[in-house]
Amino acid sequence: MLEEIRQQPAALERTLKGEIRRAESLRKLFARKKPRMIVLAARGTSDNAAQFGRYLLEITTGIPVSLAAASVYTLYQAPVDLRDALVVAISQSGESTDTNFVLERARASGAMTVGVTNERKSTMAGLAEHVFLVRAEKEKSVAATKTYTGQLLAMYLLAYSLGANISLDDVRRLPEWAAAALKLESEITERAERYRFMRLGVVLGRGLNYSNALEFALKLMETCYVVAEGFSAADLLHGPIAMVERSFPVFLFAPSGVTWPGMREMLEKVSELKAETLVFTDQSNSAAVKSQQRPIVIPTKLGRKGNGEDIYTPIPYIIPAQLLAATLAAVKGLNPDEPRTIHKVTLTL
Repeated sequence: MLEEIRQQPAALERTLKGEIRRAESLRKLFARKKPRMIVLAARGTSDNAAQFGRYLLEITTGIPVSLAAASVYTLYQAPVDLRDALVVAISQSGESTDTNFVLERARASGAMTVGVTNERKSTMAGLAEHVFLVRAEKEKSVAATKTYTGQLLAMYLLAYSLGANISLDDVRRLPEWAAAALKLESEITERAERYRFMRLGVVLGRGLNYSNALEFALKLMETCYVVAEGFSAADLLHGPIAMVERSFPVFLFAPSGVTWPGMREMLEKVSELKAETLVFTDQSNSAAVKSQQRPIVIPTKLGRKGNGEDIYTPIPYIIPAQLLAATLAAVKGLNPDEPRTIHKVTLTL
């Protein structure tokens, strides 16, 4: 897992070089006819990437985005009118049975289809009309890391294809920003010991980093056997905050931008409750973080100022969290590459 985390800048670079031409081709296609809506279908880590895609695509294109409920198609076999829609299926292996079933039904009902997968010869790659390949090479660890960030990158390319005002020059810097985040590895390794006996925790994010809250919580569950829950910081206030008490672990993704004021207020609230807080943030916010321990400061400036200030933060922000999950598993004497009772490819209907 650690080795694959370290491979992410190179994997992102390969994906960019291999898939920008496809993005340009699709951009010409969508310029003639844009979809009236977008449906994203995925499971597990890929579903967290889809959550990011939902925010990114709606924010940058204005097209409504829905996350597919696979059971509607597989168990209830309900006919869904997807004419003039774009259906995007996301799967590391390309063999997720229910995700592929949604893709197949969508194409049969007249939708345009796109697959996002790491496997060129997978079932998904054969089913979809258009495919973004996540060129991460073989991912051996059960815990997905480089395929997750590759899927996030594919969402940027898809947004660009749909006419979003996204600079490809900025997108091309994502491998550089990922490499900068990897420089935190020694600091993360030192700090993992503090959480050796953690059994419960929550992870908070807003907007474009909500997906990272879900993904980090998943990594803590599958590699460290910590009962962790990812929340939007806004949703935490609607009941779940009742479980936060003294020394309760709370992790927060808090980049600069439109989500920062709300995340700062949430940090102040959980700090008043004497929670054990750890904040992933940037240099401009670090002085305002008054938690029990210093924040994890992402060592780079990302993208533009203003409402899009956090648009490129998800990839460099998840990398320190991945490192923390991997090193914490080692501290706990666990093998993050082979978590108990789960497998790399999960088949569900």
